Amino acid sequence: MSVTTNTDFEERIRAMEAAWLSPSAARSYPAKRDVPEPDSPLRTPFQRDRDRIVHSKAFRRLKHKTQVFISPEGDHYRTRLTHTLEATGIARTVARALSLNEDLTEAIALGHDLGHTPFGHLGEQALSPFLGRPFKHNEQSLRIVDHLENDGEGLNLCWEVRDGIVNHTWSMPPPSTLEAQIVRFADRIAYVNHDVDDAIRAGILDPGELPREAVGTLGSEHRDRVNTLVTDLVETSEGAAEVRLSDPVFRALDLMRDFMFESVYLRAEAHAEQDKAIALVRALFSHYLDHPDEVPAEYHRAPGDTPTRIADYIAGMTDRFALRTYEEIFLPQGWLG
Repeated sequence: MSVTTNTDFEERIRAMEAAWLSPSAARSYPAKRDVPEPDSPLRTPFQRDRDRIVHSKAFRRLKHKTQVFISPEGDHYRTRLTHTLEATGIARTVARALSLNEDLTEAIALGHDLGHTPFGHLGEQALSPFLGRPFKHNEQSLRIVDHLENDGEGLNLCWEVRDGIVNHTWSMPPPSTLEAQIVRFADRIAYVNHDVDDAIRAGILDPGELPREAVGTLGSEHRDRVNTLVTDLVETSEGAAEVRLSDPVFRALDLMRDFMFESVYLRAEAHAEQDKAIALVRALFSHYLDHPDEVPAEYHRAPGDTPTRIADYIAGMTDRFALRTYEEIFLPQGWLG
């Protein structure tokens, strides 16, 4: 039985990429890691990064982290994990259509939300005052793969994957590869549309309330809107120097996003539950400031001061673990029985 050597596999991948990928696509070799390591005889460097992310603890915890709705009733609402999978599917579709590197695109998409806190963006809002700076989930995602995973050694991901993870948000500079630019759009396409779907399911929105101009451009059904956006992204980006939507479609997406902020994300009816989530996270932070020895040892191995390490611990919690921890610390034990 013959064994494929690293060199044989690398040569085959290089030849395939030369034949099939766009000249603008990122190449899988050579791997650009902070700590050099031997390449795999069966997986490209970006495939290895994908697998390291999928096998990480932070990735598994996404299944119990809020996307939009806190502790929703029902099994069909999105979580951070299902959002990640939907965004990854969109991103891979676009990468393949544009002859870009699917493995890199997939690795970035799977890792882009690892740093999200419990209770969605409310957790970020709760942590920021303790840090003297805004807590940003994209920066936390990079911190996880660089310092917190693998017992504090990090995952040693390729530079292109790390760049795509930290720069996937629109508040950051454009990422360096077209593959990462795809993920930036795929993330927004996914969350705006599946949040509309979840809000309708929850009875918060009626389909007739959606902005008429956006619906006229994108479509009246969830699948139609996603298909319009993905198709336009491919057609507009084909042969271009950057990944982008056409102006009318981008404007329609922004209209839908603005509508969601006004009608769903920041709706007055949700303030009471949102305030409870923020208060819970801040109570936990205050407790750990007084009892830093209760933060698990693995978080003390990461660089940074005590507030940063406490933020690492709380940000990594799932919604239900944060609730259970709060109950154990602040509620009399007899109440829990």
